[in-house]
Amino acid sequence: MLRNFLTVGGWTMLSRILGLVRDQLLAAYMGAGLVQDAYQVAFRLPNMFRRLFGEGAFNAAFVPLFSEVMVRDGAEEARLFARRALGVMLVWLIFLCVLGEIFMPQILRVIAPGFLHGGERYDLAVSLSRITFPYLVLICAAALVAAVLNGLHYFSMASAAYLAFNVVGIIAILAGAWFFPSVAHAAAWGVTASGVVQLGLLLWSCSRAKFALPPLWPVLTPRIRLLLRRMLPGLVGSGVGQINLTIDTIIGTLLPAGSVSLMYFADRINQLPLGVLGAAAGTTLLPVLTRHLAAGEHDVAHAVQNRSINYVLLLTLPAVAGLLVLADPIMIVLFGHGSFTEQDAILSAQSLRAYALGLPAFVLVKVLAPAFFARGDTRTPVYVGVSVMVINLIFNLILMKPLAHVGPPLASSLAAMLNVGALAVLLSRNAALSVPASMMLRLGRVLLATIGMGVGLACASYAVPMPGGLVWRVLWLGGMVWLGGLFYLAGLVALRVLDPVQAFGALRKRMSRR
Repeated sequence: MLRNFLTVGGWTMLSRILGLVRDQLLAAYMGAGLVQDAYQVAFRLPNMFRRLFGEGAFNAAFVPLFSEVMVRDGAEEARLFARRALGVMLVWLIFLCVLGEIFMPQILRVIAPGFLHGGERYDLAVSLSRITFPYLVLICAAALVAAVLNGLHYFSMASAAYLAFNVVGIIAILAGAWFFPSVAHAAAWGVTASGVVQLGLLLWSCSRAKFALPPLWPVLTPRIRLLLRRMLPGLVGSGVGQINLTIDTIIGTLLPAGSVSLMYFADRINQLPLGVLGAAAGTTLLPVLTRHLAAGEHDVAHAVQNRSINYVLLLTLPAVAGLLVLADPIMIVLFGHGSFTEQDAILSAQSLRAYALGLPAFVLVKVLAPAFFARGDTRTPVYVGVSVMVINLIFNLILMKPLAHVGPPLASSLAAMLNVGALAVLLSRNAALSVPASMMLRLGRVLLATIGMGVGLACASYAVPMPGGLVWRVLWLGGMVWLGGLFYLAGLVALRVLDPVQAFGALRKRMSRR
């Protein structure tokens, strides 16, 4: 299990690094303006359906069923089930894709109403969206095939294939000047081409594993009906999150040109700690909680839940302080090149700070939601999510005029805080969350250490301003990150949150075991 975890984690980390390179190229070649806005809307549309029908709800319903059929009825029956499921998915998604291509102008009137005020941006967005929309068919099918490979314990190709999105995207952007009318068109074609490559690699890997998956004409067998029934709650839950993102996009298109781009690049940085900490906490916590609750070990389940809260806040709070203090240099160093000017980077840094304020809440949602799922309650988080979606829309409408590109990120952060508060209250009322006073005091000391880190880092960056030249700026930013870590570690030791002798002893003991 550890080897598989490290395999998936290694490919994921490499994918994130390549994704950062791809985003840097997008910023350098297209900057923050109407072209970048049009491309980001064109990419967000198929990506929304991918998360709805591919990676999220479908995988959560398909993987357990596939594994169950594999164990009970054998590999051939499991392959038959996967082929039928692939056939159902392809027919549905191709139908959806054809409708999208035909009615794309009407769709963009809904999700990008602000583009109507500038005909060029609207026309470009329609053109680019028609290029990228087939990606949803390809990537959703690829998600199913990857799930099959994971069920067969072929983790490497299932994880490595997703690198193709960034690799093909980088090649398309670099080759855009020679083969396409614009970099935006090149990047859009790169999205669809990457879907072809990913699906091809995964199908080839299945064939090599002697588990070929030619799709079957869809038939609603009892297993397929069960799959669809299990998908529905996850589809609703995933849909709430995607609607929130769509609301942010709609509001962004109503703001000055470039606002969508500024928020996109800020969100990409915010997603680094959120993706690592939130996904890790949510993925690992659910099976542990389920096991303890099934055994009637409620006190142990509470302890596990509290330990997860401790861990994520211990790691998330310093990330918040670092992003708040170093947002400007982070965005300048990573994206302030080419067409994406330093002024664009500073404006994007304002959005990043607004996102960073809600980072602990975004992560805690992923820690608290498994407490409902482990108890068989899949409805309450959805109900809370729908309420938060409405609140997010209200906050967006209130903040969009006075704060422009900072409004939607701040609205999302405030809505996430309310989401966490509602989940915590509901869990406490049902005796599913019990936070002792000692833990609250410890978290208070962690917060003090974080504040100390932020103040120290602000003073250091003021005393030693960021120099000129890319190499010196990279070295300066790296030094500030290390200095912030030292400030935080010193604060934890001084406030007796961390015992260095005990921590070193535990580390040495673990290393000796290995």
